[in-house]
Amino acid sequence: MPVYSFEGIVPVVDPTTYLHPTAVVIGDVTIGPRCFIGPGASLRGDFGRITVVGDASVQDNCTLHTGAGSDCVVGRGATVGHGAILHGCVIGENALVGMNAVVLDGAVIAEDSLVAALSLVKNDTVTPPRSLIAGNPAKVIKEMPEEMIRWRNNGDGEYQRLADRSLADLVECEPLSTPEPNRRRNAGSARAVRLSSNVK
Repeated sequence: MPVYSFEGIVPVVDPTTYLHPTAVVIGDVTIGPRCFIGPGASLRGDFGRITVVGDASVQDNCTLHTGAGSDCVVGRGATVGHGAILHGCVIGENALVGMNAVVLDGAVIAEDSLVAALSLVKNDTVTPPRSLIAGNPAKVIKEMPEEMIRWRNNGDGEYQRLADRSLADLVECEPLSTPEPNRRRNAGSARAVRLSSNVK
């Protein structure tokens, strides 16, 4: 697993976190408990500090970095969607950053907010809690009503469970040449089976 000390600073990864073997963690990085750090994620603490507080998901091919002397913080229970870039910003508790969004230096995304996919959040943008933020440049579109905050979790959300499952049973292997008869599905795909069975 590519984890590197930098100038004597060794990354810290809680043992209950799942860190994919292709994720790269460098230098001044601290990852708290029950996080999921996906394939190809890059957390590069070579200028400033990166902190992923806990119960968070940093998904495939995300990049977390900072400028000199600044921090990048992902709050408890936050989700950083596939391919997103966070640079020297703060993502609040239970916030969601959509796929391929970019959040730049000094920006603060408040708790329970959602940054829409492909949005560009400019430097020093500060949002109120429960904001829907979208666009290029991104703006606060509206306050999210309580019932629309679907990703809120109490430390036992789907990505905390995925971290547990991956620690327990994700094993490198050789691929099969053909599918087995009656190939079983993983535990996370039961809903997809129900939905696909309704498609005519």
